[in-house]
Amino acid sequence: MRRFFDIVRVATIALVSSSLVNALGQTPVIGFTSSRGSIQLAGPDDNAIIVLDGRDWPGVIRAGKDLAADFGKVTGTDLDYHVQNTTKGLPKTQFAIIIGTIGKSAFIDGLIAKGDLDVSKINGTWESYTTQLLLRPATAPGIHKALIIAGSDKRGTIFGAYDISEQIGVSPWYWWADVPTVKRTNIYALDVDRVQKSPSVKYRGLFLNDEQPALTGWVNAKFPRGKYGPGFNKEFHSKVFELLLRLRANYFWPTTWNSMFAVDDPENQYTADYYGIVMGASHTEPMTSSTKEWNTLGNGTWDFSVNDKNIVDFWYKTIRRAKPWENLITMAMRGNGDTALDNPNHIALLERVISKQRQIIDEVFDVPVDKVPQMWCLYKEVQGYPEQGLSVPEDITFLWADDNWGNVRRLPIGDEPSRKGGAGVYYHFDYVGDPRDYKWIDTVSLAQTYQQMKLSYDRGADRIWIVNVGDLKTLETPIDFWFALAYNVSSVTSIGINGYLEQFAAKTFGSQYAKEIAGLLERYSFLTARRKYELLESGIYSVINYREAETVLAEWKDLSDRAEALYSKIPAEYKPAFFQLVSHKAKAGYIVYDIYINIARNQRYAAQRRNSANYLTSYVQKRFQEDFDLQKEWDELLDGKWIHFLDQTHFGYNYWQQPMRNTIGGLSFVQFPQNSLAGALGVAGEGSNGSIPGDDNNNAGTFNNNTIVLPVLDTYNAVGSRWIEIFNKGNEPFNFTIKPHNPWIKVSQSTGTILPSQTSNTDIRVELSVDWANAPAGYNIAFIDIESSAPYGDFNMPSIHLPISKTAVSSGFKGFAESSGYISIEAEHATRKSSAYEVIPGFGRTKSGVQLKDNTASTQSAPSGPALEYDIFTFSSPAKGTNITAYFGTGLNNYPGRPLKYAIAIDDETPKVVKYVPDESSPGNLPPEWLIAVANNIWTYKTTHTVAPGKHTLKFWALEPGVVLEKLVIDQGSVVPSYLGPPESKIL
Repeated sequence: MRRFFDIVRVATIALVSSSLVNALGQTPVIGFTSSRGSIQLAGPDDNAIIVLDGRDWPGVIRAGKDLAADFGKVTGTDLDYHVQNTTKGLPKTQFAIIIGTIGKSAFIDGLIAKGDLDVSKINGTWESYTTQLLLRPATAPGIHKALIIAGSDKRGTIFGAYDISEQIGVSPWYWWADVPTVKRTNIYALDVDRVQKSPSVKYRGLFLNDEQPALTGWVNAKFPRGKYGPGFNKEFHSKVFELLLRLRANYFWPTTWNSMFAVDDPENQYTADYYGIVMGASHTEPMTSSTKEWNTLGNGTWDFSVNDKNIVDFWYKTIRRAKPWENLITMAMRGNGDTALDNPNHIALLERVISKQRQIIDEVFDVPVDKVPQMWCLYKEVQGYPEQGLSVPEDITFLWADDNWGNVRRLPIGDEPSRKGGAGVYYHFDYVGDPRDYKWIDTVSLAQTYQQMKLSYDRGADRIWIVNVGDLKTLETPIDFWFALAYNVSSVTSIGINGYLEQFAAKTFGSQYAKEIAGLLERYSFLTARRKYELLESGIYSVINYREAETVLAEWKDLSDRAEALYSKIPAEYKPAFFQLVSHKAKAGYIVYDIYINIARNQRYAAQRRNSANYLTSYVQKRFQEDFDLQKEWDELLDGKWIHFLDQTHFGYNYWQQPMRNTIGGLSFVQFPQNSLAGALGVAGEGSNGSIPGDDNNNAGTFNNNTIVLPVLDTYNAVGSRWIEIFNKGNEPFNFTIKPHNPWIKVSQSTGTILPSQTSNTDIRVELSVDWANAPAGYNIAFIDIESSAPYGDFNMPSIHLPISKTAVSSGFKGFAESSGYISIEAEHATRKSSAYEVIPGFGRTKSGVQLKDNTASTQSAPSGPALEYDIFTFSSPAKGTNITAYFGTGLNNYPGRPLKYAIAIDDETPKVVKYVPDESSPGNLPPEWLIAVANNIWTYKTTHTVAPGKHTLKFWALEPGVVLEKLVIDQGSVVPSYLGPPESKIL
């Protein structure tokens, strides 16, 4: 029959599409107000029916029923659905949704045969679909107008149905994150022809792993325990499978450590296939088996060199069991329980293993072995096996892996992208192992994930993307991002991470607060990725240099406060979802940082004999209790729906494995009733752990017990001041007066009273700045006395020395000026930048990353290649040269023969070429210093240059794709220790 309208009315669609809830990059086909050519699917007077062919895939029929129920979530009334084996006998109705798969639905095939439905762009493709409106569809007599959803295959049709669900307002996370559905009275299908092409990545999946204690605890609480352990049964997996399909995923690795997918519930495999999920198994579980199944029911040792007969019998059993269902079979073999093979002849052994596995598959399946999907995961030591001479058949997909910390170790090179089996990536959002586990809550850098996976896609790793998500909960946003990227890479690259987050927030919480929520999620991803929670310790961030610890803590407090403020404003129905997806992790992260940074402050304060040290011990204990209280709040949410998901310990690591109980230490006390030998007044200053008056081995001068020398303050200091702190270290109150000797010194607070207290923090921070207009030129020292109304004991009145340097750049200079003996530059702030580079916002530890746009570019050269240029002005020239430290993302050398390199030069000097990621000691190993790099989330490399005072240009060249520059620090001899490096210098 003819199309209802032949011309899409773009203006009408644009008018209504602003109110749509559609998936990222998807064409809107649903509206909530009538427009020309639209048909009403739901309304107060009449509803459409859903029509399915009973001979279609069971998963399609199930998804159609979900769609009918989803309309009920939105309007309060489910749509009626009709599943029948004939096109006759449908009720007469005004409107319908006809859903079917090409070759499986008489409704769809009949429309194609009559020329009413054009499927030429999807027929024979993978997981694609088309939607359009038809007037009086010939295969559905009695229906006046219909929305047609035709899929190229089973999942194409399923995705088409779930796309409508999402567009009418049902989130994929409606159950797993309790995202509410906006109620609507009317729902319309727009007069739009829609063709959804095949996904960017063929197999897109997740791996539930490291599932104890959180996921296992929840499963034990919510599902009946099985014969062999926790209840990972079909009811549990149905919830997972539905989520995957709503996220347009298709591939699944089940839990591995205390479960047996095919044994725990004999209906698990059927259920996966019924839903339409392709089953796999982890890198250490070949031939559709599980580690626990072998350890529980197998015969003998997991060693093919001595027990091959029993292992082969086991594999025949597991492959025969899996034959009826759709699988992507894991090949080869590792040691038992995620270990390396313990055999010196492992290459020859694995050749035997793979040959036997192929023989089994060929015998069991009714199609040639090269038609059965197979993959080989080159994880950890296995990555080195191809270089050691092991080759596998062309049809087996190479599943390359990251380093467990989000850095892909190897990608296709040469003619590898043209292999029949192609290539993919196994990635991690959760991990158990060196340097420490990270499995408590979300610590995923979306920017790093984007950079690494876009690189992987561009380099040809597009057959499989599988991500380890641990317990699943708290990783909802990264999981959603992962599948959005895998389904349609260009839809994310076109709008960027923040654009994706804004759309995710709008779909999840509505448009009113979408921009604000996206900002919170982006900020959380950035802050938490600086260092995993499990790797935090009290001394990581400096409490004396660059205001680092206080700045970091203020950023977390701001994030938590903004999240809590928004939580109080959003409608009640959104609060459970907002708590799970936004405010919980912001608050939880702030508590952890608050504890560690205040332990560091407590240690410093106790060494300075401050009364406030005792206050901080109480404060830290209070925050430690609040960490537990927040877990309890999570457990009680929605009557305990998600109980145990926050059971994971996260304080007290002393090696890579999880602690058995949360523990904090390092708190110190002062004896509060006792007065200090140097009197009640105490003074400390920026840049030193020393304090005055009194003996203190941290003071600047030898045996100097009355003077603190602050770091130099100069004209171009980005903050504009240095700080001192006045505190009480005795048992009596005192008044203080700050008296500068120099009239050009400004003091933020010159007088005050400090009470003796251990229940509150009575310390006072005082900022010292300079009136530069009246300060003398050049280098000088300002003297500042601190008078106290209390005696100084056996010591004298303390004094502060503040060195100043009044400098000036040449007239008209624009760029970065030296201050405090260094210049610190964020990479994106280039004075001149080649168009070959792009900025990745939120990448890394301090602001962003800059990389070459073209991930397939050839090796670049310096000085002729595209460059970043930074104009700088220096005032000093160290005798031993100027050190320039470049900070990079933690990417690895994933292109053999083309390691990550950069070149750097000052002005027209010969560029220094640097390979900043060390070579691996042997194939399959990680490079030296890798443990430090991933713990600190940074690679750094230092070069030395001769830089005379004056104006210069620092030139930087990324010589390979994948080099991501974060910052540059030019050290003229005065850089002091910190975690993040000196903050960015002032830009003139």
